[in-house]
Amino acid sequence: MIIHKLELEGVILFEPKQFSDSRGVFYETFQHEKFEEITGEPVHFVQDNESISKKGVVRGLHFQKPPFAQGKLVRVVNGSVLDVLLDIRKNSLTYGKHLAIELSAINKLILWIPPGFAHGFSALQDDAVFQYKCSNYYHPQSEQTILWNSPLPEINWKVENCIVSEKDQEGIDFSSFETPFV
Repeated sequence: MIIHKLELEGVILFEPKQFSDSRGVFYETFQHEKFEEITGEPVHFVQDNESISKKGVVRGLHFQKPPFAQGKLVRVVNGSVLDVLLDIRKNSLTYGKHLAIELSAINKLILWIPPGFAHGFSALQDDAVFQYKCSNYYHPQSEQTILWNSPLPEINWKVENCIVSEKDQEGIDFSSFETPFV
């Protein structure tokens, strides 16, 4: 596995080594011991989620407030998405900065998003299947959404005519957002 530590502290992109032959392809998507060694922290995943989205769907930017904050290990198994994360850790040198990475069934990239980031994605193809492991259970009362189209940070979701849920349209504008992460 090739490891890429990205410009937002704690965010790691995993590029699995693929083994191909006449039967198809094999690659490892997760190995607990290696993962903890690479991230430098103990992580225990408690929930796996999957969403299937039409092209143009934008989901996010979601997070859960402490003590229910979640780290997420995300990947795409069909189609492609633009995965977006926003640093909302108040004392971080990159607070308010975002990162956008294309994840696809073809590139097989896997992204670790530690707690303290708002997260979302846009589906770049129909039937984009997005899977993620969570380090904490879903807790509806602690969930918050930052408005996907806040003027700052200016995020190019790389889709036209975004399809956004009613809940996500009612998110908090980042300019008036007060982070619960220190």
